[in-house]
Amino acid sequence: MSPWFFNDLSPMNQALVLGAHLFGGFLLGVIYFRALWWNTRLLAQGRRPLLAISIALARFVLLGGLLILASREGVAPLLATVFGLFVGRFLVLRGVWAKIS
Repeated sequence: MSPWFFNDLSPMNQALVLGAHLFGGFLLGVIYFRALWWNTRLLAQGRRPLLAISIALARFVLLGGLLILASREGVAPLLATVFGLFVGRFLVLRGVWAKIS
């Protein structure tokens, strides 16, 4: 478990922690799905396969590591992180869709 527990915080501090997790999840979503788009283009063009593999591994390690860290603080921070991840995913996919259509 974390050295400090989410449920032991005051309500104001809980809101700040949830906001930080939401923002962190948003950044994680933007970074993860931009890297996925970059990785997809590299694989589709058949260029630099080692770079594509290393990007994929870095994406998985980053996503897994940050979600594990969020889960160690409790359910609410993990859900806030995942919700931020989905918001970042939505914005990146909307931008990608605008580029290809």
